[in-house]
Amino acid sequence: MAICLASDGIYSASLTRLPGSMPVLDFLSFYPKSDKSWPVLLEKLAKESPAKNYQCSLLLLPSEYQLFSVEALNVPVEELKSAMRWRLKDLLDYHIDDATIDVLDVPGDKDAGGRNHSLYAVAARNKLISERQSLFVDAGLPLNIIDIPDMAQRNISVLLEPEGRGLALLSFDHNGGLLTVTFGGELYLSRKLDVMLIQLLTDDPDKKMAAFERITLELQRSLDNFDRQHNFITTAKLVLAPLGPVANELQTYLASNMYMPVDVLNLESVLDLSKIPELKDAARQQTYFMTIGAALRSEEAML
Repeated sequence: MAICLASDGIYSASLTRLPGSMPVLDFLSFYPKSDKSWPVLLEKLAKESPAKNYQCSLLLLPSEYQLFSVEALNVPVEELKSAMRWRLKDLLDYHIDDATIDVLDVPGDKDAGGRNHSLYAVAARNKLISERQSLFVDAGLPLNIIDIPDMAQRNISVLLEPEGRGLALLSFDHNGGLLTVTFGGELYLSRKLDVMLIQLLTDDPDKKMAAFERITLELQRSLDNFDRQHNFITTAKLVLAPLGPVANELQTYLASNMYMPVDVLNLESVLDLSKIPELKDAARQQTYFMTIGAALRSEEAML
């Protein structure tokens, strides 16, 4: 079960994967923050949901970690994290000894001896990780994984990838925009956009158009740069994560200004939502998008 301690409350989701069929969304919940503390809300989640029966993952907020793209390090696997700490020590705005570090592999071109092989390094403050772990222990919830939105979005993108081609996925929420490109199930690009969901939902047509123009420029720059760095990957299309009614407006605008097809995602195309019929609404899909993506994770713990 994926759990997110967001600014407005606790989101949680769990899915079941069945061979030969779409993942089934089994459970979804939201407990508003209001004036309640995290311990109170987590205890409520533990009592009123099946969370104690699951391995739980915590989805960090964008402000709670940093993601760095670095060249691959020529060191043995067992020394990789230690070497990465040296690489990151001057990039963090706090002491490296106060950081929890993990590394994500970004494969290079297999047909060119692994050329352009690189890494993503994730860094979060030890104090934050420790505090979050303590919250789960006190609530009696088994916390096995600490995850990030970049990887949660990767999990959904993988379900959409055409065989042998890359896929760009763009989402927006109250923290801003996130562009990812995946290929072969791997995360090759993750780029944050400083455009908030509220800017897309405005009734002011001039402000909305300004946001559309800014998004287009960021996409063009990011994807052009990606194509130059990873010329062995052909990005098939750009997919917009669920946004509600504004998605079609943004799709039309981007399609007329981008060199690739632009689609709008409905989670019904990749997930079985029959147990949670209210999630057929695109606006609600947007709200739970990242938490559902985190619930799709099947790998070992990151941090």
